[in-house]
Amino acid sequence: MQEQQASVTISVPNDTFSCELPFEDGRLPLVFLYSAVLAVGFPANVLTVYLTWLQMKRKNVLGVYLWSLSMCDLIYLCTLPLWAIYVGANHEWPWSSMVCKLTGYIFFNNMYISIFLLCCISCDRYVAVIYSIESRGLRRRRFAFLITIAITLVVAVGHTPVFTMQEGDVEEGEHRCFEPSQSSATVTGFNYARFIIGFLLPLLVLVVTNRGVLANVQRSTGLHQKQKERVRWLAVAVVVLFLVCFAPYHIILLVRAVLFHFPQLDNGTCLFERTLYTPYTISLGLSTINSAINPILYVLSSDNIRKELRRGLLQACDRAHLRTRSSSQNKIQPTRFSSDMNPGTKTQRPQKPPGS
Repeated sequence: MQEQQASVTISVPNDTFSCELPFEDGRLPLVFLYSAVLAVGFPANVLTVYLTWLQMKRKNVLGVYLWSLSMCDLIYLCTLPLWAIYVGANHEWPWSSMVCKLTGYIFFNNMYISIFLLCCISCDRYVAVIYSIESRGLRRRRFAFLITIAITLVVAVGHTPVFTMQEGDVEEGEHRCFEPSQSSATVTGFNYARFIIGFLLPLLVLVVTNRGVLANVQRSTGLHQKQKERVRWLAVAVVVLFLVCFAPYHIILLVRAVLFHFPQLDNGTCLFERTLYTPYTISLGLSTINSAINPILYVLSSDNIRKELRRGLLQACDRAHLRTRSSSQNKIQPTRFSSDMNPGTKTQRPQKPPGS
């Protein structure tokens, strides 16, 4: 099969030129990945929304962050079919520019709201473990709601320039929707901000808080070794998952932002874009996987939510068992009733009158 390439305009300061990018490379694996993440992540997050809602009703502070995280992932997962169709159509956006900008806006918001909520989850666990007594008056569900609303508003307002970016104007040019090669001063500033505020600082928060929780738990004499191992596994998994899902994407953003300041490397820029395009698509796929793994890692690692899930499954099994028994009895009862009546009908035949 011959490799398909498409021309994309690359903008550098005081110059614009065309560059051939291998859009065909990784197209089918990325479509498959989007479909798999949607198939796994959507039902997992729906279940998580229900379980964390039950925890919120019990005034569980961690449940507020987990519920918000699952809702954020659900909204993003609803846009995955659009991205899958776009990639499957060789990166030809079939809808309007407003749909492209809205879809990109949801993508950016989901990524950074999720990242900041992950930091809130880690900070909440850190405070609950390190300052277990002092934090009883501070860890309130109302505070968690206010923090979540503040994060959502700040990220949402911070990404409003997405609706003014030329990278989302699909009616012009090659009908591309936020392709990485479409660079500009606005995009470059966005890339710097996303790397520092949206990746580097949250990474430091996750490392510090999880290391503190792990060190405190290891010193504890009231926990069993199995419990300590589970805490260690969770702390390591949180940081590793963050790096795997978000580090490649943000490193590529940083490199592209730095390269924007060297317009004399025009030919080198095109070579760089062609070479880096396939790793960039892989990094997009890795950032998407986060939406499917979050329910498994964060929700199932919570004792309260695991108990809630176990209780719900037992209740569902009991209801199914009772329903099966009830339907079986309804099927058996007519047969027994008729069999009980048959002997009566045989013995109660009309007798002949005496003397007949």
